[in-house]
Amino acid sequence: MLLGQAGLLDGRRATTHWRSLDRMRQSFPSVTVEDETHVVEDGNVLTSAGISAGIDMALRVVARCFGDAVGRATARHMEYPFPDDNRRRVPRELVAPDRTR
Repeated sequence: MLLGQAGLLDGRRATTHWRSLDRMRQSFPSVTVEDETHVVEDGNVLTSAGISAGIDMALRVVARCFGDAVGRATARHMEYPFPDDNRRRVPRELVAPDRTR
């Protein structure tokens, strides 16, 4: 949301925490908000969908800068699964019903 407020997401794809997807879409109409991916990489801008997605994003940055082997070794050292795919871990409809609607 901060990147959107700063105008850094204009014309880009991005994501955020599942509870804020609609707010992001309404607040930043020039941003293509991705619902189904945990981490969105659009050029040099990376956004993530929450806490565990932030860890996934950080591991992607490590792998991007230092190679896949170092990214995987970092995850192994953290006792955290390396993100082999980019799907959301929990489908939005299975989390908790959105009571704000």
